[in-house]
Amino acid sequence: MPVHHAFVHADGVRIFLREAGSPTAPVLLLLHGFPTSSFQYRELMPLLADHFRVIAPDLPGFGYTEVPEERNYSYTFDAIAKTIQAFTEELKLDGYAVYVFDYGAPTGFRLALAHPERITAIITQNGNAYEEGLGDAWDPIRRYWSEPTAENREALRAATTLDAIRWQYTHGVADPESVVPDGYTLDAALMQRPGNVDIQLDLFKDYANNLKLYPQFQRYFRDAKPPLLAIWGRNDPFFIPEGAYAF
Repeated sequence: MPVHHAFVHADGVRIFLREAGSPTAPVLLLLHGFPTSSFQYRELMPLLADHFRVIAPDLPGFGYTEVPEERNYSYTFDAIAKTIQAFTEELKLDGYAVYVFDYGAPTGFRLALAHPERITAIITQNGNAYEEGLGDAWDPIRRYWSEPTAENREALRAATTLDAIRWQYTHGVADPESVVPDGYTLDAALMQRPGNVDIQLDLFKDYANNLKLYPQFQRYFRDAKPPLLAIWGRNDPFFIPEGAYAF
């Protein structure tokens, strides 16, 4: 089934999305992570489209989504979740399952806190909600949280380069040459748009606020009891397997 591409205006943002499947099928909202975009789901979406209406937006600051300068957007996870909630409402999605990865998790889990009645199920792929799931690779970012100096901020700029993004794709892979370069090449190109690297550094800093919400996320899991599948890549140095077992 073909994947269609479009833009939707919501919360003052021009949001790029990929969509496939029947408009009357159950909805599955796919939320990507760093450093990628909805492009990461390009091969998964056609496999699901026979059974679901699959929708994958590019989060603000990623992919082809455009945030007008006059919007004076604040790049925080609270703001991103607010924008994606407005996006779901613009599409009139009253109920949907959510598939979250990496940054998609604190975005999707905020949607669930705001409207638990809309969430029909959760699939989390290395989408963390427990401190046990944070690996040692977070140490430089943790340093920035505890000491938000210009020096610690600049030290994180290297994480946005092509070499660093390629490493995220190939680290822990048994055969790195099997990794198609299209994904990390596109990610790196979009990352270098004017002002985008500083957006990513702002999000690195703001990620600390996600940890403060972990108890609320966990309370939601206990109280709402959404059907939930936690599936992890065991070689992820950022979100380690303990984060899956914690669910």
